Amino acid sequence: MSGPVVTAAKNALRARDVDLVLPYVHTEGEDEVRRAFSRVLPLRALGPEVADLADQWFFETVVRMHRAGENAPYTGLKPAGVDEGSVLPLAEKAVETGSIDEVHSFLTAELRTGLQRRINEVGRLAEQRDGTVGRARAHVAAMLGFEVYCHHVHQLVSSDPHNERHEDE
Repeated sequence: MSGPVVTAAKNALRARDVDLVLPYVHTEGEDEVRRAFSRVLPLRALGPEVADLADQWFFETVVRMHRAGENAPYTGLKPAGVDEGSVLPLAEKAVETGSIDEVHSFLTAELRTGLQRRINEVGRLAEQRDGTVGRARAHVAAMLGFEVYCHHVHQLVSSDPHNERHEDE
């Protein structure tokens, strides 16, 4: 409820200007958001309880369309104040300042920690192999887990974020 998509939706309702939220919605979802917006505006005049309900429905519609544009499932609205972790404030600061230094340092440290923890587990389990299938299986699971982790990280850092549609290109 305090993220950029809902914030844009709140601003759009306050200003009575749907264009303020449309940049957060892919082209295919624009008509649905426009229809929802036009239905919500008259309901907001019917009193605070109806306005709250209508606004909530609009926020859900906008976030659902936003998530669809990311090819991601809609899992509902999260309450304001939910701790989304340490990296989002750093990413937001990078957007504001144009500097990636802090977010880069944080992510580099997180990646190093994750890699080290996994490779340590591979080594620990390699030392514990005693010729039994169970111990060998545990080692193989850790080894493959490390390799798959590396593969997933590589896929993530080399992919187009959110499977972006570059509509203006």
